[in-house]
This record gives sequence, structure tokens and C-alpha cells, in this order.
Amino acid sequence: MKKLIAASIAVWALASPALAQESVRVFDAWARATILASRPGAAYLTIESAAEDRLLGVTTPVAGHVMIHAVEKDGDVSRMKHIETLELPASQRVTLAPGGMHLMLMGLQDKLSEGTTFPMTLSFENAGEVTVEVSVLGIAAEGPREAAE
Repeated sequence: MKKLIAASIAVWALASPALAQESVRVFDAWARATILASRPGAAYLTIESAAEDRLLGVTTPVAGHVMIHAVEKDGDVSRMKHIETLELPASQRVTLAPGGMHLMLMGLQDKLSEGTTFPMTLSFENAGEVTVEVSVLGIAAEGPREAAE
């Protein structure tokens, strides 16, 4: 019986990361190149969750801290607003893009250079952690599809 329980736990532990990857998909992860490391960077991506979930936080070795920012508009004035968690409705895509919601990369270790990549780990309430590779595009890039054209 102990062997059956140990085997079940081992299978569950190995399957957990795969289940997280299937329940939440993160794609089109990219960031704009930066001129200086002393200025914050911005990263963008699209998340799709099979079930309701929440993005609780983001980490990357290229930045000291990552903040989730929403953009609020008041007439002609736009302001960034830090949000603690990002709600993910079931089966709906949530896209972080220039001019809207984004991930602010604070305390960069070095400037982000076009043509490079870096890892970023997203922590979800239910799906756990998902690590993606972020492509660094040009300073004025509008997204990964534009870069492919």
C-alpha cells in the first residue's frame, strides 16, 4: 500500500507543472528594448486560462521587481495604476499591450537589447508557476506579429 501511495504522489508531482501549463497558456511574450538600465522596461503578453484564475505576481532575473500596471484614462490624460492581481476569466484571452495593461520591469540589471531573450515566471493562484521566454524587440516595436512581417 505504501508503494502505491508513493507512486501516486510521484506521478502527481511530475504532472503538476504539465497541468499548470495546460490550464494557463501564456504566449506572444515580448518586451521593448531599452536605452538605459536605469529606466524601467515594459513587457507584454497574452494569457488564456481554461478556468477562472488570477495572476498574483511576476519575477524575472533581469529586473529587481515586476509590477502589473493597468492604464486609467481621464479625458485626455492616461495614468498607470499598480494592480496587485490580474483577474483571468475562464476561456478568455487577456492581452497586455502598449498603451494598455503591461508589466513594468523595475530595477533592470542591464539594458534590454533587441534580439535577446530572458525568462519570466508568472505565478497564478490556481495554475501555479509558468515560465516563459520573453523576446526583446526594437524600442518602437508594437508587438511580435509586427516584427515577423
